[in-house]
Amino acid sequence: MTAAVLELPRPVATLARVATPLELRTEPFDRESRAWVDDLRAVGARREVAVERLHTLLLKASRFEISRRRRAFPHLRGDDFDDLAQQSADDALMSVLARLDDFRGLSRFSTWAYKFALYEAGAKLRKRAWQGREIPLDTPAWETIAATDTPAEDAEQGELLAALRDALEALTPHQRHVFDALALNEVPIDVLAERLGKTRGALYKTLHDARARLRAELHERGFALDGRES
Repeated sequence: MTAAVLELPRPVATLARVATPLELRTEPFDRESRAWVDDLRAVGARREVAVERLHTLLLKASRFEISRRRRAFPHLRGDDFDDLAQQSADDALMSVLARLDDFRGLSRFSTWAYKFALYEAGAKLRKRAWQGREIPLDTPAWETIAATDTPAEDAEQGELLAALRDALEALTPHQRHVFDALALNEVPIDVLAERLGKTRGALYKTLHDARARLRAELHERGFALDGRES
């Protein structure tokens, strides 16, 4: 498990990967998708009707995602979920309209747009769950990381943890804070980005650099960890 905290995370359903395809080729749009795009690029009443239809679709997606996850947030009330669904749909709508030219026809337009709402709903739930909570920046959960199944593994893990604690001194204060929060205390990256006034991309870069530095420090101490940074 110790090695796992040194692996670069692979974000699930990040907006850049799911909602904005980067493939160079453009697939022919199916009829429904072409209608969506044409209507949203129109002017006047035609566009207004399309925007309203799109918002209804995104609100449905947001409510679905929030309903699917609501058991994990027992402290939130019904009004909170309704408010989050509306906010998610509103922000997803703005994102879809702003990125309309990014749609490549690799899936149906409705499927492509739906993912914006899923992303926004998930991000807003995580932020609401951490609202008012202090983010641990210098209190790594070593007791959780150190859990193993056998005494032999305990001894080996203990050596590695001791080396890791020493290696952390090689990080800059900012790298240490980001590593503690994201890798050790599992703070959602969008929550940390909002609190620190940073972008998700900047935090991923900081975490990547911190893990690379820690791996180098541990290698110098004779520890060979499986897996490589990508």
